[in-house]
Amino acid sequence: MMSESSKKILVIEDDNVTRNLYLKGLEAKGFNTIGVDNGLAGIQQAQKRIPDLVICDITMPDMDGYSVLTTLREDPLTAIIPFIFLTGSSTRADVRKAMELGADDYLSKPSTLEELLRAIAIRLKKQATLQYWCNIQFEKAAKSVLVDNTTAIAGGVAVASREANIPSKSIFPYIPQLKEVFDFIEAHYHEGITLCDVAVAVGYSPAYLTNRVAKQTGETVNCWIVKRRMAGARFLLQNNNQTVEKIAKALGYQDVSHFSRQFRQHHGLPPQAWRKEYPQSSETPCYP
Repeated sequence: MMSESSKKILVIEDDNVTRNLYLKGLEAKGFNTIGVDNGLAGIQQAQKRIPDLVICDITMPDMDGYSVLTTLREDPLTAIIPFIFLTGSSTRADVRKAMELGADDYLSKPSTLEELLRAIAIRLKKQATLQYWCNIQFEKAAKSVLVDNTTAIAGGVAVASREANIPSKSIFPYIPQLKEVFDFIEAHYHEGITLCDVAVAVGYSPAYLTNRVAKQTGETVNCWIVKRRMAGARFLLQNNNQTVEKIAKALGYQDVSHFSRQFRQHHGLPPQAWRKEYPQSSETPCYP
């Protein structure tokens, strides 16, 4: 067993004997532990102390484990904390429901301390790997913003990626909980990224990330990607004489027709007509 002296484990279990047994066993292995006897207290402790992992009983009075998990997954501060269910029931329906809600593991009672420790070790290792990968991606994203990386375009025409980033006013709302999402989109929107790319980079499932961003902004992740591309398109159309096809490729579009359709949907005019209607002007902002 790896040293876990810095790892904090929250145990939510209404049975005093079981809870104390797990707490003592985890403390003996070097974990910092938090023990509570009901779901509401568990949510409060998770939001206050941000544990590295949560162990939770399913059947509890007032609030069951499913409700605890759902609440934690909806809070950006606790959404990605590894979560292990403990329960006396092990039917297929119960297991499926737990997994659909986003549980990371499911142990049936009675389970030994060794079984619990193995499950914890696996979850913590997976979480550490995910965090390391995300850190690498964010470092790459940060470097890509600082470096003036000239992209070679088909036909020998080069478009500087910095050129599409010249406007200083951001289209993204200031929401600290979504900063990583918007930073990744800003750094990579011209590379043809999708919802899945953003979800992997910030460590969430595509479905959860979509719901989270939509709840806080009223727009989906894909909508924000397209909005950023459209802002870049307006700037390029007004500030250089490149063809629509070359601009589309510089913004990550493989199909110029796809780009033109999206542009027309957002602006009411195809790109070339919009360029004629709105030539470069200090009165015409590049961002909406």
